Amino acid sequence: MKPLFSNNGREMMISDPVNPPQDCQLCPRLANFRQQQQDKYPDWYNAPVHGFGALDAAVAIVGLAPGLKGANRTGRPFTGDFAGDLLFKMMLKHGWAKGEYKARTDDGLVLNKARIINAVRCLPPQNKPNPDEIKNCRPFLARDLNRMTGIKVYFTLGQIAHHTLLDMLGLKRRDYPFRHHGEWQLDGGQMLFSSYHCSRYNTQTGRLTEDMFDQVFHRINAVISHP
Repeated sequence: MKPLFSNNGREMMISDPVNPPQDCQLCPRLANFRQQQQDKYPDWYNAPVHGFGALDAAVAIVGLAPGLKGANRTGRPFTGDFAGDLLFKMMLKHGWAKGEYKARTDDGLVLNKARIINAVRCLPPQNKPNPDEIKNCRPFLARDLNRMTGIKVYFTLGQIAHHTLLDMLGLKRRDYPFRHHGEWQLDGGQMLFSSYHCSRYNTQTGRLTEDMFDQVFHRINAVISHP
């Protein structure tokens, strides 16, 4: 096992260099909140959520963090909450997934053209991780993305995910300002796309409509289908 140090000097041992351990203590606030959920919902997953999807996928989707009744409950990104209902509907429609989404980890859903990785692996209070927590978790995002061998497109959902990916790639935020349906060519040959997060709040307020989300998928499909 290798030692991993957080910003505050806390050391812990991990056996998996890609994913945080189930009892990750890098972020004390998140660890305390996780313990509260474990006490309240002992039958839920209540642990850092790993990436989901094929490692040879063309699209790397970067989300924010597990939702309380979504991934924190089920253990799979975007599974069990409204955001997942819309995301997986679009992925199935555009051929990024096969099977049927039933909001359960045993539903048999398979992602073939995309892999989903959250910028922050643990559930944050009020869905708002603080800057130190985002920074602490960034190495896990980097290691997971580095395992993907054929990325053509980075697809960020929401501003935090967008900024986290830019920081990880060493890109300046002012050169890639977050907006819905943002599109940029990166020096490495990949494309970067951004979208408003597919949360219930964004869709209910009309900030993100299903048609707006659908258009981004259409455009990304045009990119990844090009030889």
